[in-house]
Amino acid sequence: MTPLPAAALHAINADLHCHSTVSDGWLEPEAVVLRALGNGVELLALTDHDEVGGIDAAARVAAAHGLRFVPGVEISVSFAGETIHIVGLGIDHHHPALSAGLAQVREGRDARAVRMGEALERAGIRDALAGARRFARNPALLSRAHFARHLVASGVMPDVRTVFDHYLVRGKPGFVDHQWATLEQAVGWIRAAGGIAVVAHPARYRLSAADLVRLFDRFVAAGGEAVEVVSGAHTEDEMRRFATVARQRGLLASRASDFHGEKESAVDLGRCNPLPPDLEPVWSRLL
Repeated sequence: MTPLPAAALHAINADLHCHSTVSDGWLEPEAVVLRALGNGVELLALTDHDEVGGIDAAARVAAAHGLRFVPGVEISVSFAGETIHIVGLGIDHHHPALSAGLAQVREGRDARAVRMGEALERAGIRDALAGARRFARNPALLSRAHFARHLVASGVMPDVRTVFDHYLVRGKPGFVDHQWATLEQAVGWIRAAGGIAVVAHPARYRLSAADLVRLFDRFVAAGGEAVEVVSGAHTEDEMRRFATVARQRGLLASRASDFHGEKESAVDLGRCNPLPPDLEPVWSRLL
């Protein structure tokens, strides 16, 4: 295939990070694809948390409608006391090393959910675990978002973001520490499966400047190749900041809404800002 000119490559409406009901999204994988199509997305990656169970269904619908589709995943990583997310793009989602690694990450989720329910009970929130489970379509992927949705539905807080700020981040009553994968493990599983590792929404992490430098040092040393410069979670200043990181580190740049659902996401599928024109899009390696 003849490579696209740089301008045409940048003009592709790529959205390379979103979620379905297989993790903590509101829409089934098939519905995510159809919404992306309706929004003019030309290249889509489904990247559920620590799970690839929605990829085959999404890929079938994408193929039926002529949408270019990228198999993906978002892996939970423990780093400097924070949970960091590493997206894998262009993976073989049936690769045994990746499958085993994701199964390992998922094993601790249920125990963490039980402890979160107990912590919220002590904070005066009754039946939080049962309530969260009612929002989880995949019982193996019970997440903080499901607890947050229960608290919103119960009238405790007005929206998911406020629940996180008051109950579910470090130092708040519903937060439970948990050991996820290491950065090197996550990047290694992605690379073993033929994929490209991407640091997801780096501005979201509560890391010091020194820890952020250390994160990218270790990420690059492990074989990581890209960073989400444009993200639904980033302000324009943050986009400019991580565009500079991409330039300095020689990283590919990704563009992603991190769409979970219409009521919870700041940016809809395919509605992100464009990448700065001097950065190489990660999708130059995916087409």
